Amino acid sequence: MDLRIRGRSAVITGASKGIGRAVAERLAGEGVNVHLVARTATTLETAASELKDRYGVDAGYSALDLSVSSNVDQLFDEYSGTIDILINNAGAIPGGSIDRVDEATWRQAWDLKVFGYINICRLAYDRMRDAGHGVIINVIGAAGERPSPGYIAGAGGNASLMAITRGLGGHSLSDGIRVVAINPGLIRTERLVTILKAQAEESLGDENRWEELIDPVFAPGDPQHIADLTAFLASDLSGNTTGTVITVDGGSSAR
Repeated sequence: MDLRIRGRSAVITGASKGIGRAVAERLAGEGVNVHLVARTATTLETAASELKDRYGVDAGYSALDLSVSSNVDQLFDEYSGTIDILINNAGAIPGGSIDRVDEATWRQAWDLKVFGYINICRLAYDRMRDAGHGVIINVIGAAGERPSPGYIAGAGGNASLMAITRGLGGHSLSDGIRVVAINPGLIRTERLVTILKAQAEESLGDENRWEELIDPVFAPGDPQHIADLTAFLASDLSGNTTGTVITVDGGSSAR
């Protein structure tokens, strides 16, 4: 299927590994020019070089900690071009019950995953509105749909981003912009292991028993599942889709 997005430009946060890296690969494969954002310059430089060589697209990067608001401003100073597609994907909120996640940890995590998304949406929306078009895709997480006490900070942060996506995207078509979100369930990434270890420590008393928390019947998905959906949502084939959240979790939230 030709998604007809060749030549467009995308900014992808959390792009150095996992879902973000898979999304960058998928979009570049469709001929989209990409600007990668994460904290580690060496990893980003390698990724950008690989995408340029493999797909012949323009690929730049910004090594920034997006939990710092001034760095979000710096990102938009460094990348002054058109943003046809924004993929918000940076941030990993730690697991733990409300008595295990202290205020400092909670605030630090939300500075990146929640306020980082909000600040980037604000600036990207302005640029897209000036251009008369754009797509914002927030990669959030299914914990916002089925909150659990063992991932309380993540569930709260994800639920807020779901509401923001719906609130913003419900009226954005009047500006030529679509705002949607994807809620991945368990996906085979390093972050999955980190979360499951925290949950295993909480529920089983031993983080090394994290594999026992994986459903033996319904296996975790792959980053490619999220990347494929992201590319479709970024295309005009999804032109009437906005203000909604799509869950990709193998049916887990429905069970």
